[in-house]
Amino acid sequence: MSTYTGRLDKHQWEVRPMQNLDIARILVEKHHYARGASNTATYLHGLFQRGSFWEAECKGIAWWIPPTKAAALATHPQNWKGVLCLSRLVIVPDIPKNAATFLLAQSRRLIDRELWPCLVTYADEWQGHTGTIYKADNWTFIGKTKPEAVYTKGGRMIARKAGPKTRTHAEMLALGCEFMGRFSKYKYIR
Repeated sequence: MSTYTGRLDKHQWEVRPMQNLDIARILVEKHHYARGASNTATYLHGLFQRGSFWEAECKGIAWWIPPTKAAALATHPQNWKGVLCLSRLVIVPDIPKNAATFLLAQSRRLIDRELWPCLVTYADEWQGHTGTIYKADNWTFIGKTKPEAVYTKGGRMIARKAGPKTRTHAEMLALGCEFMGRFSKYKYIR
């Protein structure tokens, strides 16, 4: 049963940097459809009730990393090294409805925009997402990506890219992955 009701009261919540990647990873594995994340974070911000002290009390995370060079060039070719991607956005269940937008907006404000003049994020069509949260935070929709193959294994998304190598369809199947289909993503920038 939820202990939170109605809309999130911004006076009762805060977003702050997190140090513990393991806590963020647990939230992603438990509450994000991908069930995994990168091994690093350029920025990692958590959603906390005001007065909470421990990072383990985190109720959501915004995980930012640079995209691949190809994705950065496609997004902001004039300064591709200045592109930062929202890799994971997670809110635990039963948190007020507007918590994700609050977390996103507050997290975005904590990023050094001189170093990262272009932020990019994607809404996964595969999950039925269209970017409602990004629209609520005034991101600009710039189109859909070309459809890409999506694979899962044991309920976790498995990337085709492994280091510098991109695995073939046959290699993914040989790893025991299930092919879910080809899906586009809605692309947003800020």
